[in-house]
Amino acid sequence: MSDLQSVLNHIDSGLEQSLERLFAFMRFPSVSTDPAFASHVQRAAEWLVGDVASIGFQARICKTAGHPMVVAHHDGPSPTAPHFLFYGHYDVQPADPFELWSHDPFEPRIEMRDGVKVIGGRGASDDKGQLMLFVEACRAWKAVHGKLPCKVTLLFEGEEETGSPSLKPFLLEHAAELKADLVLVCDTTMWDAETPSISISLRGLVGEEVQVKAANRDLHSGKFGGAAANAAR
Repeated sequence: MSDLQSVLNHIDSGLEQSLERLFAFMRFPSVSTDPAFASHVQRAAEWLVGDVASIGFQARICKTAGHPMVVAHHDGPSPTAPHFLFYGHYDVQPADPFELWSHDPFEPRIEMRDGVKVIGGRGASDDKGQLMLFVEACRAWKAVHGKLPCKVTLLFEGEEETGSPSLKPFLLEHAAELKADLVLVCDTTMWDAETPSISISLRGLVGEEVQVKAANRDLHSGKFGGAAANAAR
């Protein structure tokens, strides 16, 4: 049996326990955009530190001007092993309007949708589900092989849903510690409901304001045509 297949078998056999950990994580209403939830964001970060520490990561909470970062490191099999940095975020969007939910959004459950089992709850797909997917993969690999095949650093953010105002300053301040051979971001989408996808780069965002001077009244296209350009064009 291959190294990978034995890990996959272990994941299958421990799926129920993995879901219990994910659901415990999802129960924190870690809404970063509302100050009323600040203590829940902090508690979610503390839960993460405890969970990844339980599988051998050296983990800590790092304060920022906003919500905290979680940083964790795990040694590789040798000093020359490749170093992977995994990024995820543990904050979530607000759950309102609550009347559109079929149950408490912070009490996750498995439900059927269009004949398919899905996890219902805030954060299941953005980004607690993906974050824990990577953590559970590390947990299973260590359980089977005793150590990870490479050096791994985890960077979990608590402000992604607010535009990540503290991320750039934090990265600049901790650049040497977070330097890695490859960065993995598990906060993207699937190609469709049945096809996973691998995004090889992310474009980021650009905000612009465009001011246009045009006619000071409506100009009927049937009379003026292209001679007087529409402001949108």
